[in-house]
Amino acid sequence: MKPKSTQRALGSIVLAFQSFAVFFATLVSFGLKVADGPTVWIVGLSLAVVTIVLPGVLGRPGSYAVGWALQLALLVLSVAIATFNGAGIFFVIIQVIFMGLWIWGMVAGSTVDAARRAWMRENGQDPDANPEIFVIESEKN
Repeated sequence: MKPKSTQRALGSIVLAFQSFAVFFATLVSFGLKVADGPTVWIVGLSLAVVTIVLPGVLGRPGSYAVGWALQLALLVLSVAIATFNGAGIFFVIIQVIFMGLWIWGMVAGSTVDAARRAWMRENGQDPDANPEIFVIESEKN
């Protein structure tokens, strides 16, 4: 079985926790009346759904670029809310923390994945192979 990607696991963990933060930030934005209600809910819930769905597709082509774009979009949105209402500075702080976790997950995960592939090659294993897990042998008479 092909080893699981540490980068994907760490990125998924960050996005899963971030989805809660995005949802609660949507509630706060609605309470602060940052914009009209439907706009706040459409934007906030859309971003929350993207942060929930994205871990399921991480590892596919372009998925990490979408993750980076999502982090950047959330940072820009949090700065925009902070300029509208001073209480929004907490959004910026939380997003900077999550962005730091995302960067750490991408860097540390890719480093661990590269080290695992190198170790497997060094020990005569093919890191891209899908070996059989169970082999059932029977004696034929």
